[in-house]
Amino acid sequence: MILWIVLGLIVLAVLFAITTYNGLVRYRNWIQETWAQIDVQLKRRHDLIPNLVETVKGYAKYEQETLNKVIEARNRLVSGSPAQRMEAEAELTEALRHIFALAEAYPDLKANQNYLKLQEELTTTENKIAYARQLYNKTVAEYNIRRESFPANLFAGAMGFHRVEQLTIPETEREPVKVSFD
Repeated sequence: MILWIVLGLIVLAVLFAITTYNGLVRYRNWIQETWAQIDVQLKRRHDLIPNLVETVKGYAKYEQETLNKVIEARNRLVSGSPAQRMEAEAELTEALRHIFALAEAYPDLKANQNYLKLQEELTTTENKIAYARQLYNKTVAEYNIRRESFPANLFAGAMGFHRVEQLTIPETEREPVKVSFD
């Protein structure tokens, strides 16, 4: 009788370990999948930028520094860790804001259909990037909660499941927006 109880407890422990392990694997794979979705949108944005720069070049001949910043930030996006790539992505977002602001100084550019189409596509892509980042952070939070909750926390580290950091907003994007009507 005691032997059956001990065997039953062992079977329950093994089933629990298998279930916990499989759940953590599932979340780890979801994290990789959600990062891949961010990567897809960053690539889409990466591919749109040369077209935007070429469209703007014809109108904003004196804004070469802004265009160079966009190109430099775009080139840094293709390699590095997720955190480094998101930092480059934030710099690119800031540089793109400057390009969009140029349209106010160049009315012909503002009316250019190619520019308007590219601006709309980039805006849509920015929204998709934001959504993908939210999904990534949500998935990471769920994974970390599961990994750190009792009793999974007793052996998650030993099985190779380590804490994953969420994507954060760079300090420059946390500053309040300055509006000037000079």
